[in-house]
Amino acid sequence: MKRTLAVALRVAQQLSHDHRSMALIVVMPALLLSVFYWVYESRPDIFNHIGPALIGLFPFTIFFLITSVTMVRERTSGTLERLMTTPIRRGELIAGYTLALSIASFVQAVITTAVGVWLLGLDLAQPWGVLFLAVVSSIVGTALGLLASAFARTEFQAVQFMPLAIIPQFLLCGLLVPRDQMVAPLYWLSEMLPLSHLIDAFDIVTTESDVSSELLVKVGVQVIFALGFLTLASLTLPRKTA
Repeated sequence: MKRTLAVALRVAQQLSHDHRSMALIVVMPALLLSVFYWVYESRPDIFNHIGPALIGLFPFTIFFLITSVTMVRERTSGTLERLMTTPIRRGELIAGYTLALSIASFVQAVITTAVGVWLLGLDLAQPWGVLFLAVVSSIVGTALGLLASAFARTEFQAVQFMPLAIIPQFLLCGLLVPRDQMVAPLYWLSEMLPLSHLIDAFDIVTTESDVSSELLVKVGVQVIFALGFLTLASLTLPRKTA
C-alpha cells in the first residue's frame, strides 16, 4: 500500500506541473459541454438527452489519451525501468497510476457536472449519480489507456490507438442511434464494449431517481471491464521500449 501511495503521489505531482494536461483535464470537458449547449440552444430537449452522456464520454476519452501517452513517456525516458528495479510490483505501479488519475478525474467530474447542472441547466434525476459515473468512466478509460500503452513504442503510436479504441465505441454506444435500433451484429458487438453500458447507466441516472438493479448491473459491468483492463495491463506492461 505504501508503495502504491508513493507512486500515486509522484504521478499527481508530475501531473500538477504539466499545465497542458491539467487544462485538458479540468477545463476542456466543461468547455466542450458548453459548446454543445450553444449548438443545441434552440433544442434544449436534445441537449438534456445527450448532455449527461457527454459528461461520461469526455473523461473516458481524455483519460485514455493522457494515461497511454504518459505511460509511454515514462517508459521511453527510462523512469519506468528505474521504478521496476525497486521492490515495487507491477500491480502496485498500475494501482498507483490509477489512484492518482482517479483523484484528478474526481476534480474534473465535479467541475463538469456543476457547470452542466448550474450553468447549463441540465435536468438530472440523480446529479450525484452522474458525478459518480463520470469518475467510473475515467477509471475505465485510464485502465484501457494503461493496456494500450503496453503495445505502443512511441507517444505518437499511443495516440494512434485512440481511433481504434474510442471511435468504434462512440459509434456503437447508443449516443448517435439507440442500440436497440441497430442491426443484430452491431448490437451484440456494442454489448461487448464498456462505453455502451456506461451510456446506458447515464441514461438511467438522468431519468430515474431511484438506484435500480439495472443501474447496479451497469456499474458492475464497468468494474469488471476496469479490473480486466488493469489485470491485462499489469501482465503486459514492458519495463522499457525496445
